[in-house]
Order: sequence, then structure tokens, then C-alpha cells
Amino acid sequence: MTVRTRFAPSPTGYLHIGGARTALFCWLYARHHGGQFILRIEDTDRERSTQPAVQAILDGMDWLDLKYDEGPIYQTQRFDRYRQVAEQLLKEGHAYHCYCSKQELEQMRSEQQARKQKPRYDGRCRQLTAPRPGIQPVIRFKNPVSGQTVVDDLVRGRVAFENSELDDLIIARSDGTPTYNFTVVVDDMDMRITHVIRGDDHLNNTPRQINIFNALGVQPPQFAHLPMILGPDGAKLSKRHGAVSVMQYREEGFLPEALINYLVRLGWSHGDQEIFTRDEMLKYFDIQDVNKSASAINPEKLLWLNQHYIKSGDPHKLALELGWQLARIGVQAKDDAKLIAVVRAQQERAKTFKEMAQVSRFFFEEFSDYEPKAAEKNLVVDNLPALHDIRVRLAQLNDWCAPALHDALQAAAGALGLKLGKVAQPLRVAVSGGGVSPPMDMTLEVLGRETSLARLDRAIRWIETHHS
Repeated sequence: MTVRTRFAPSPTGYLHIGGARTALFCWLYARHHGGQFILRIEDTDRERSTQPAVQAILDGMDWLDLKYDEGPIYQTQRFDRYRQVAEQLLKEGHAYHCYCSKQELEQMRSEQQARKQKPRYDGRCRQLTAPRPGIQPVIRFKNPVSGQTVVDDLVRGRVAFENSELDDLIIARSDGTPTYNFTVVVDDMDMRITHVIRGDDHLNNTPRQINIFNALGVQPPQFAHLPMILGPDGAKLSKRHGAVSVMQYREEGFLPEALINYLVRLGWSHGDQEIFTRDEMLKYFDIQDVNKSASAINPEKLLWLNQHYIKSGDPHKLALELGWQLARIGVQAKDDAKLIAVVRAQQERAKTFKEMAQVSRFFFEEFSDYEPKAAEKNLVVDNLPALHDIRVRLAQLNDWCAPALHDALQAAAGALGLKLGKVAQPLRVAVSGGGVSPPMDMTLEVLGRETSLARLDRAIRWIETHHS
């Protein structure tokens, strides 16, 4: 048997981290078993489904590099097939037309609630032999009225449902449009899905879907229902916890590798290992190792992982992300070599690319003014001799590289009887505009001779002007 999984989001909103984790687990399970992964867009809710939401899903999958073997397949392009299967169920006696009006259904529910019964359709149209004139009927599935439907869930274990608790669900509305539980079954049947991996909010749908599979004479797929993701406070995940679009994580400066590594550990583990390459995930992942209990997100852990991937990443690849972030704040960085050099200078300490872009502006554009506190402390008359000495030594350098620059700064500090930091900090404020930058030898090398000397001259003039 070839394993076939599917990720089937509804394009009624963005792709959030819960959906991304489901997609990842589906992808990993298929790849681990040498199978196939299908992307299906469940867009039958025409009022709420939007093209921007579809695009957000496709963009998120692409950014996370979760490549699918088939798709995207759109349910709205399969309405003829759903009608065909609904007619088959009617013909074979597994479905029937229901003519109950909205008012009748509301009265039925009110009476059931008055008797303290669970509101459900009572099957009153099951035995109708003739249509009711003037009413466009819905089609209901004829659910078994006795026995149990058992879900042997790969995560939760055996879950049994009493068929008497499941009413005859609508599979086609009066206008002919199919409903969720029905389209899912037809799609999974036609697409030969072997394993359905999804959130446990779908567990109650599963017995209904299994019964439709059985009525169609098709072996149901195996099911695995993933526990929900909670916020750090243990409450249901919401926007305040970070339940935002996957692409917003990129905007906030996270790498897809970090987010994938973070998501795979939300409910799954392999010993005590925290950091996984893609190959390791593919090697070790199995859906049966997923925890039954809910997982809480931990923003600090995601930051830690992101910092790891920035620190250990290829500067050539990371430069693309830095350039993208710089463009978002209006800084045009066209020099690829300079971008790579800035990444090398900054990647030891940056936690996100958004942060890296902010603290790297001075490499690409002139700053308008000095940070007040940094200037007040460092751009003072007492530091003029050190800045003048450094200016002379730097101007005399033939080789503008980090080792030579480091030696020049050491020599200036030695000549003045100062520690290196006492020389480097005023210089840092002079060339960067603030009190934080990479090591000065790296900073000067990336800035280049002309810019470094020009900014030193500017700082010296500023001190002389403001402290005369």
C-alpha cells in the first residue's frame, strides 16, 4: 500500500500555525513512508472563501517548503462528482430527500430541548414515498440507527461512538451544494487517501464520515487526530498568543527552518533532541509517537531556535532574508557582497531578521543623528585625542581588512594608555550612530575606508561644535 496523505485547509482565513503543523505532520508521514502528499483546497463555503486566503495558503506552503505531489485540488471544481455520488447513495437506499422546513426543524429542536433530549434530526422523512410539492428538498444520509462506529485512532487510540447519537446529516443542501462531511468522504475516496491526519476538533465528524465510506463500500482511511495547540497560559490559542498567519512569522524575521523545527516539536518528540534537520525529521517522525495531550506554544523557544538557525546558517542564503527585511523598512540594499558581509558580522547575536535589519541600517544608509545617550557618554571632548589618533592610523592603512583594523585600534589604545573598549566605543558611536554594533574591526571592514573615515570626521566636527 502506498501511503497517501492530504492537507485540506478551508480558504476562509490565513494559514496559521495549527494548520501549518497539520500540513507538516501530513507531509512528514507521507515522506517517511515513501508515499504521496496532496494539497486540497476545501472552498465549498463560497461566502467565506476568498482568493487572497487561497494565495496565503499557497504562499505559506511554499515558504515552509512543504511540496505536494498533487494539487492544489479545489472542491468547487468537483461539484458534478459530488452530485453523482449523492445520486448513487439515493439510488442504493443510503440517502433520502428531506422536505422539512426551517420552521419544522426549529420546532423539533425546541420540543426535544423541552424534553431535555439532545437536539437532533429525528428521521421523520426517512420513510417518505412521495415528494412534498413546492419544497426543494435537501438530501440526508441514512445513518445506521444501532450499533457502534469505532475509530481506531493512531494518536488517541480506540474511540467508540453510538450510532444512535448520530443523526441523519445533510449531504446536499436544497440548492444542490454539497456539505463538508460529504465532500470530504468523496474526495478522500477518489484521491485514495490512506491516512487522514487532522486536528482533534474533527474527531466528532469521523464516525459520520466512516459510515458514509461504509455505505459506498469503500475502506475508510486510517485516522489520526492531533491534539490542539494552546497558548502559553494554557488557554485556547488566539491572536494574542501568536495564532497569526504563517507569513507573518516571516515578516517578524523568523526563518522557515526555525518554524518547521518548532512545529514538529509541538506534540512530537524523539528522545530529548530539540534541533532537527529535515532529513532527521523524515527519518524519525511517526504519527504514533504524537502525544495525546495538548501542546502549549513557547515564544522564547521559537526565538532560541531562530537564533540557532541564523547563527549556523549559510550567509549567502541568509542575505536574501536580510535584504527582504531591509526593503520592508525602506532600505534598498543592492550590493549582494555587502549583504553577505553584514550577515556574517551580525549573525552571532541576532535573534530575528527584523531585528538584524533594524540594527544594520547604518551599513547601508547615512544616519540622521546620533543616539542621544550614546552621544552624551561617548562623543565628548575627552575622547577627541583617541578619535584623532584612530583617524590618522586608519587613513594610513594599506589593507582595509579586519585583522589590520584590529591591530590599528590596539595600537591607538596602547599609545594612549587605554583599554581597547575605551577607544572602540567612541569610534562605534561615530561610525554607527549608536552604542551597539558588531566588533569594530568587522564593522569598519564592512563600512569600507571612505565611509568609515567620513563618519569619523563627522563625529569629530560634532564634538567640536557641541562642546566648544
